Amino acid sequence: MIVYEYPFNERIRTLLRLEDLYEKFKFFVNQEHAMQHHVALATIFDMLEVAGRADLKSDLLQELERQKQSLLSFRSNPKVVPEMLDAVLNELETVSGALVAAQGKTGQNIRDNEWLMSIRGRTIIPGGACEFDLPSYYAWQQRPAEQRYNDIANWFAPLAPLFDALSLVLRLLRDSGGPVKMIALSGSYQQMLQGKVYQMLRLTIDESIGAIPEISANKYMLWVRFTTQGGDLKPKPLEDDVPFELTLCNF
Repeated sequence: MIVYEYPFNERIRTLLRLEDLYEKFKFFVNQEHAMQHHVALATIFDMLEVAGRADLKSDLLQELERQKQSLLSFRSNPKVVPEMLDAVLNELETVSGALVAAQGKTGQNIRDNEWLMSIRGRTIIPGGACEFDLPSYYAWQQRPAEQRYNDIANWFAPLAPLFDALSLVLRLLRDSGGPVKMIALSGSYQQMLQGKVYQMLRLTIDESIGAIPEISANKYMLWVRFTTQGGDLKPKPLEDDVPFELTLCNF
Protein backbone atom coordinates (compact mmCIF):
# COMPACT_ATOMS: atom_id res chain seq x y z
CA MET A 1 0.00 0.00 0.00
CA ILE A 2 1.13 3.54 -0.77
CA VAL A 3 0.07 6.51 1.36
CA TYR A 4 -0.18 9.95 -0.24
CA GLU A 5 -0.60 13.02 1.95
CA TYR A 6 -1.94 16.43 1.04
CA PRO A 7 -1.74 19.47 3.37
CA PHE A 8 -4.68 21.86 3.55
CA ASN A 9 -2.66 24.86 4.74
CA GLU A 10 0.82 26.36 4.62
CA ARG A 11 1.66 25.45 8.21
CA ILE A 12 1.19 21.72 7.66
CA ARG A 13 2.90 22.00 4.27
CA THR A 14 5.98 23.42 6.01
CA LEU A 15 5.98 20.64 8.62
CA LEU A 16 5.72 17.96 5.93
CA ARG A 17 8.59 19.50 3.97
CA LEU A 18 10.76 19.54 7.09
CA GLU A 19 9.80 15.96 7.92
CA ASP A 20 10.81 14.89 4.41
CA LEU A 21 14.18 16.62 4.79
CA TYR A 22 14.66 15.03 8.23
CA GLU A 23 14.08 11.53 6.83
CA LYS A 24 16.64 12.17 4.10
CA PHE A 25 19.09 13.58 6.62
CA LYS A 26 18.81 10.54 8.89
CA PHE A 27 19.45 8.22 5.96
CA PHE A 28 22.50 9.99 4.58
CA VAL A 29 24.16 10.87 7.88
CA ASN A 30 24.17 7.20 8.88
CA GLN A 31 26.09 6.21 5.75
CA GLU A 32 29.88 6.23 5.56
CA HIS A 33 30.90 7.69 2.21
CA ALA A 34 32.01 11.32 2.10
CA MET A 35 29.56 12.06 -0.72
CA GLN A 36 26.69 10.79 1.42
CA HIS A 37 27.81 12.99 4.30
CA HIS A 38 27.93 15.91 1.85
CA VAL A 39 24.25 15.29 1.08
CA ALA A 40 23.48 15.12 4.82
CA LEU A 41 25.15 18.49 5.39
CA ALA A 42 23.45 20.04 2.35
CA THR A 43 20.14 18.77 3.74
CA ILE A 44 20.75 20.68 6.97
CA PHE A 45 21.17 23.82 4.87
CA ASP A 46 17.84 23.05 3.17
CA MET A 47 16.26 22.65 6.60
CA LEU A 48 17.39 26.16 7.54
CA GLU A 49 15.75 27.55 4.40
CA VAL A 50 12.42 25.86 5.09
CA ALA A 51 12.49 26.53 8.85
CA GLY A 52 13.36 30.17 8.33
CA ARG A 53 9.96 31.28 9.62
CA ALA A 54 10.62 33.02 12.93
CA ASP A 55 7.32 31.82 14.41
CA LEU A 56 7.74 28.10 13.66
CA LYS A 57 9.06 27.34 17.14
CA SER A 58 6.29 29.30 18.84
CA ASP A 59 3.69 27.67 16.56
CA LEU A 60 4.88 24.22 17.60
CA LEU A 61 4.92 25.15 21.30
CA GLN A 62 1.36 26.46 21.07
CA GLU A 63 0.21 23.33 19.26
CA LEU A 64 1.88 21.04 21.81
CA GLU A 65 0.19 22.93 24.65
CA ARG A 66 -3.16 22.78 22.87
CA GLN A 67 -2.80 19.03 22.40
CA LYS A 68 -1.89 18.63 26.05
CA GLN A 69 -5.00 20.50 27.22
CA SER A 70 -7.17 18.57 24.78
CA LEU A 71 -5.87 15.21 26.00
CA LEU A 72 -6.27 16.18 29.66
CA SER A 73 -10.01 16.49 29.04
CA PHE A 74 -10.11 12.76 28.26
CA ARG A 75 -9.02 11.70 31.76
CA SER A 76 -12.60 11.20 32.87
CA ASN A 77 -13.52 9.19 29.77
CA PRO A 78 -13.94 5.51 30.77
CA LYS A 79 -13.07 4.39 27.22
CA VAL A 80 -9.56 5.87 27.46
CA VAL A 81 -6.71 3.70 28.75
CA PRO A 82 -5.03 5.81 31.49
CA GLU A 83 -1.57 4.36 30.89
CA MET A 84 -1.65 5.22 27.17
CA LEU A 85 -2.96 8.70 27.88
CA ASP A 86 -0.24 9.34 30.46
CA ALA A 87 2.42 8.11 28.05
CA VAL A 88 1.36 10.63 25.39
CA LEU A 89 1.07 13.43 27.95
CA ASN A 90 4.55 12.68 29.27
CA GLU A 91 5.90 12.71 25.72
CA LEU A 92 4.24 16.06 25.08
CA GLU A 93 5.76 17.45 28.26
CA THR A 94 9.24 16.17 27.43
CA VAL A 95 9.24 17.37 23.83
CA SER A 96 7.77 20.76 24.76
CA GLY A 97 10.31 21.24 27.54
CA ALA A 98 13.23 20.47 25.23
CA LEU A 99 11.93 22.92 22.63
CA VAL A 100 11.53 25.67 25.24
CA ALA A 101 15.11 25.03 26.41
CA ALA A 102 16.47 25.43 22.85
CA GLN A 103 18.06 28.85 22.86
CA GLY A 104 18.15 31.36 20.03
CA LYS A 105 16.84 31.30 16.49
CA THR A 106 16.54 27.97 14.70
CA GLY A 107 19.92 27.00 13.24
CA GLN A 108 21.73 30.01 14.70
CA ASN A 109 24.73 27.83 15.60
CA ILE A 110 25.18 27.04 11.90
CA ARG A 111 24.68 30.65 10.79
CA ASP A 112 27.36 31.71 13.28
CA ASN A 113 29.84 29.19 11.84
CA GLU A 114 31.66 31.04 9.04
CA TRP A 115 33.18 27.83 7.66
CA LEU A 116 29.79 26.12 7.34
CA MET A 117 28.25 29.23 5.82
CA SER A 118 31.01 29.33 3.21
CA ILE A 119 30.11 25.74 2.28
CA ARG A 120 26.43 26.65 2.18
CA GLY A 121 27.17 29.49 -0.19
CA ARG A 122 29.03 27.20 -2.56
CA THR A 123 26.50 24.35 -2.51
CA ILE A 124 23.94 26.70 -4.06
CA ILE A 125 26.12 26.73 -7.18
CA PRO A 126 25.94 23.51 -9.28
CA GLY A 127 29.29 21.80 -8.78
CA GLY A 128 30.37 24.66 -6.54
CA ALA A 129 31.77 22.49 -3.73
CA CYS A 130 34.69 20.99 -5.67
CA GLU A 131 38.05 20.56 -3.96
CA PHE A 132 39.52 23.60 -5.80
CA ASP A 133 36.59 25.74 -4.56
CA LEU A 134 36.69 24.57 -0.93
CA PRO A 135 40.02 22.85 -0.18
CA SER A 136 39.35 22.89 3.59
CA TYR A 137 36.01 21.18 3.05
CA TYR A 138 37.65 18.62 0.76
CA ALA A 139 40.21 17.94 3.50
CA TRP A 140 37.37 17.45 6.02
CA GLN A 141 35.75 14.96 3.66
CA GLN A 142 38.92 12.84 3.79
CA ARG A 143 38.61 12.39 7.55
CA PRO A 144 37.34 9.06 8.97
CA ALA A 145 33.60 8.47 8.59
CA GLU A 146 33.07 8.36 12.34
CA GLN A 147 34.66 11.79 12.80
CA ARG A 148 32.56 13.29 10.00
CA TYR A 149 29.44 11.73 11.53
CA ASN A 150 30.22 13.21 14.95
CA ASP A 151 30.79 16.66 13.45
CA ILE A 152 27.48 16.60 11.55
CA ALA A 153 25.64 15.25 14.61
CA ASN A 154 27.01 18.12 16.72
CA TRP A 155 25.97 20.70 14.11
CA PHE A 156 22.48 19.21 13.94
CA ALA A 157 22.00 18.75 17.71
CA PRO A 158 20.49 22.23 18.38
CA LEU A 159 17.89 21.51 15.68
CA ALA A 160 16.85 18.17 17.18
CA PRO A 161 14.19 19.54 19.62
CA LEU A 162 12.41 21.26 16.72
CA PHE A 163 12.25 18.04 14.71
CA ASP A 164 11.14 16.01 17.73
CA ALA A 165 8.31 18.50 18.18
CA LEU A 166 7.14 18.53 14.58
CA SER A 167 7.36 14.72 14.41
CA LEU A 168 5.06 14.45 17.43
CA VAL A 169 2.62 17.04 16.08
CA LEU A 170 2.38 15.26 12.73
CA ARG A 171 1.95 11.88 14.43
CA LEU A 172 -0.95 13.19 16.51
CA LEU A 173 -2.47 14.76 13.41
CA ARG A 174 -2.25 11.51 11.44
CA ASP A 175 -3.82 9.61 14.33
CA SER A 176 -6.75 12.03 14.51
CA GLY A 177 -8.59 10.59 11.52
CA GLY A 178 -9.98 7.20 10.56
CA PRO A 179 -9.74 5.70 7.05
CA VAL A 180 -12.91 5.38 4.97
CA LYS A 181 -13.15 3.12 1.91
CA MET A 182 -13.98 5.01 -1.28
CA ILE A 183 -14.20 4.36 -5.02
CA ALA A 184 -13.21 6.88 -7.64
CA LEU A 185 -15.63 6.28 -10.51
CA SER A 186 -13.85 6.46 -13.86
CA GLY A 187 -10.75 7.60 -12.01
CA SER A 188 -12.31 10.69 -10.46
CA TYR A 189 -13.57 11.48 -6.94
CA GLN A 190 -15.12 14.61 -5.43
CA GLN A 191 -16.35 15.32 -1.91
CA MET A 192 -17.97 18.40 -0.46
CA LEU A 193 -16.45 19.35 2.89
CA GLN A 194 -19.45 21.44 3.98
CA GLY A 195 -17.31 24.01 5.74
CA LYS A 196 -15.52 21.50 7.97
CA VAL A 197 -11.90 22.45 8.59
CA TYR A 198 -9.22 19.83 8.00
CA GLN A 199 -5.47 20.04 8.29
CA MET A 200 -4.42 17.14 6.08
CA LEU A 201 -5.71 14.44 3.75
CA ARG A 202 -4.25 10.93 3.63
CA LEU A 203 -4.98 8.66 0.68
CA THR A 204 -4.04 4.98 0.80
CA ILE A 205 -4.04 2.88 -2.36
CA ASP A 206 -2.88 -0.58 -3.43
CA GLU A 207 0.32 -0.03 -5.41
CA SER A 208 -0.52 -2.95 -7.72
CA ILE A 209 -3.34 -0.86 -9.22
CA GLY A 210 -0.77 1.52 -10.66
CA ALA A 211 -2.94 4.57 -9.95
CA ILE A 212 -1.41 7.90 -8.96
CA PRO A 213 -3.62 10.52 -7.29
CA GLU A 214 -3.55 14.18 -8.23
CA ILE A 215 -5.16 15.97 -5.29
CA SER A 216 -6.56 19.46 -4.93
CA ALA A 217 -8.64 20.78 -2.06
CA ASN A 218 -9.93 23.86 -0.33
CA LYS A 219 -12.27 24.48 2.61
CA TYR A 220 -15.31 23.70 0.47
CA MET A 221 -14.40 20.53 -1.42
CA LEU A 222 -11.68 18.09 -2.37
CA TRP A 223 -11.01 16.59 -5.75
CA VAL A 224 -8.92 13.56 -6.65
CA ARG A 225 -8.07 12.62 -10.20
CA PHE A 226 -6.18 9.39 -10.72
CA THR A 227 -3.55 9.00 -13.42
CA THR A 228 -1.25 6.22 -14.53
CA GLN A 229 2.23 6.11 -16.07
CA GLY A 230 3.13 4.68 -19.44
CA GLY A 231 6.54 3.80 -20.81
CA ASP A 232 7.57 7.47 -20.93
CA LEU A 233 6.43 7.89 -17.26
CA LYS A 234 4.25 10.85 -18.26
CA PRO A 235 1.00 10.81 -16.21
CA LYS A 236 -2.07 9.87 -18.24
CA PRO A 237 -5.73 10.01 -17.12
CA LEU A 238 -7.01 6.72 -15.69
CA GLU A 239 -10.56 5.86 -16.74
CA ASP A 240 -11.05 2.78 -14.55
CA ASP A 241 -12.81 2.71 -11.18
CA VAL A 242 -10.20 3.03 -8.43
CA PRO A 243 -10.73 1.77 -4.85
CA PHE A 244 -8.85 3.66 -2.15
CA GLU A 245 -8.99 4.70 1.50
CA LEU A 246 -9.45 8.34 2.47
CA THR A 247 -8.51 9.81 5.84
CA LEU A 248 -9.32 13.41 6.72
CA CYS A 249 -7.19 14.61 9.62
CA ASN A 250 -7.82 17.48 12.00
CA PHE A 251 -6.77 18.25 15.55
